[in-house]
Amino acid sequence: MHVIDIEMVEMTLDVVKYAINRITQTNPELGKPKTEAELRSLVGETVTNRGIGGERAFELFRDVLVKATVPIDHPRHLAFVPAAPTRAAILFDLVTSASSIHGAYWMEGAGGIFCENEAMAWLVSLTGMPAPAFGVFTSGGTAANLSALVAARETWRKDPRNKNVKGLMITSVGAHSSIKAMAKVIDVDLLLVDTEDEMTESALQATINALGPERARVFAVVATGGTTNAGIIDDLSGVARVCERENLWFHVDAAYGGGALAAKSVRHLFQGIERADSVTIDPHKWLFSPYDCGAVIYKNPELAKEAHAQEGSYLEIFKDEGAHGFNPSDYQIQLTRRLRGLPLWYSLATHGTEKYEWAVEEGIKLAQTAGKLITAHPLLELVRPPSLSCVLYRRKGWTPEDYRNWTYANHEAGFALVAPTKWKTANGTETVSRFCFINPDTTEEDIIAVLKSME
Repeated sequence: MHVIDIEMVEMTLDVVKYAINRITQTNPELGKPKTEAELRSLVGETVTNRGIGGERAFELFRDVLVKATVPIDHPRHLAFVPAAPTRAAILFDLVTSASSIHGAYWMEGAGGIFCENEAMAWLVSLTGMPAPAFGVFTSGGTAANLSALVAARETWRKDPRNKNVKGLMITSVGAHSSIKAMAKVIDVDLLLVDTEDEMTESALQATINALGPERARVFAVVATGGTTNAGIIDDLSGVARVCERENLWFHVDAAYGGGALAAKSVRHLFQGIERADSVTIDPHKWLFSPYDCGAVIYKNPELAKEAHAQEGSYLEIFKDEGAHGFNPSDYQIQLTRRLRGLPLWYSLATHGTEKYEWAVEEGIKLAQTAGKLITAHPLLELVRPPSLSCVLYRRKGWTPEDYRNWTYANHEAGFALVAPTKWKTANGTETVSRFCFINPDTTEEDIIAVLKSME
């Protein structure tokens, strides 16, 4: 398997040729899923005793399997939170894998970790968090949130009164699902402020005041810097004031919205994020990195290190005098890690931060353009004003089934992927349509075409 022969050379050429062809496409085929039975009938058995050969395996992927996937960088992929990694970042993802660097400790990965830290320093500067704030790249927002919340809980447990107490943290109904899931993982209770809109200082304070004796169990508050559903930013300054008064860890989940910190037009909406104890940002969302690349930033990294640094006789060499440096594994939940931040570093070094600001501003402009087109359309109306790059809107008279059928029809035709969502109203929840703009290759004409398909 490790012999370098002509077959391996030919396989390398096939892979590189495919990669070049793929990254030069701005409008790739919008694939769609097939059932496992359908895929099995098309490709047969792929893992066998003697192997099917690299050429055959690659043909099956290129001609069948990749067409059963949806490219996240399609300009009319406007569902969920899509992504649009730069060509430079994609290319360097290949380099990152080919370089085979273990990114846990400085001793093994010094050069690569140095590059990651250059990119991280830029992320920290976007938040405005003061020194010694710093962070580490993770596999995504879930791992970043988990790492931050473990650090928060362990800091709280330094108080002997909290040693055997089950913690309680507070967030809003509109918070990302990973916050609720991670509460289960770290075995703490979760209290939700009942709003899918902005979590305000007064609502949070009222929630805390109503707790009574349970107040002693609260150790953290999680605010959102751009909800996934609607791009809503909580009252970060107000939440910061509450956390400072109540001596609570203040975490900001800005996995999606954090990219907007690069845009001067909306930076003021995040006022207060610089006062957070920890912040999550996903470069693989709105900072144009390939999957998977999240980041967690700490106001006081030493608290994270106390919570996460692992001990073991086989790890002692990494603390040798000649290996001194930043060890990413000390600041998050993973010991083994690839250098996920390298593609971001290369893309930043290649293009410069001004280009990043331009690209993020494009997503914001697209959302504002969509809002104007929807307002002017007789059959459509906005659910709420566009926020960041998210737009919620309704097609007058449509049922949930109408939205679902419309989504399936557009996807089946290879035209677009725009999915419905639900929005909380006074009478319950309403099914509506949603745009999320990330890709600067998306055009006004794309938006017009999607809206026309609802007529």
